[in-house]
Amino acid sequence: QLRLVESGGGSVQPGGSLRLSCGASGVTLGDYAIGWFRQAPGKEREGVSFISADGGETNYANSVKGRFTISRDNAKDTAFLQMNRLKPEDKDDYYCATGVPIKPGDYCSLPRWYDEWGQGAKVTVSS
Repeated sequence: QLRLVESGGGSVQPGGSLRLSCGASGVTLGDYAIGWFRQAPGKEREGVSFISADGGETNYANSVKGRFTISRDNAKDTAFLQMNRLKPEDKDDYYCATGVPIKPGDYCSLPRWYDEWGQGAKVTVSS
């Protein structure tokens, strides 16, 4: 059974960096597209970044473009979200999720496309 575990969350000052990891067990992560989402209490889950199963296609929300980088190491069944130049508005709980692609280059920005979710990693950005 697929299980996802996020790590790397924490508290940083504005302008700082964090790298989130999403480790998978029970399956071959390379068979799945990965999405990173974030959610604040009382708000809808927001798509942050997405990567296809083969790593060839990526996409970013406009709010993080140029600051965040998504990547994956399928040999290690792990995906990453490098977050640079963090802003106070980036403060949220961050979740990774997997979705089953029809083609290796598929991904989706909608939460409902994803089947399995991690437990979340908390990111705080404050001075």
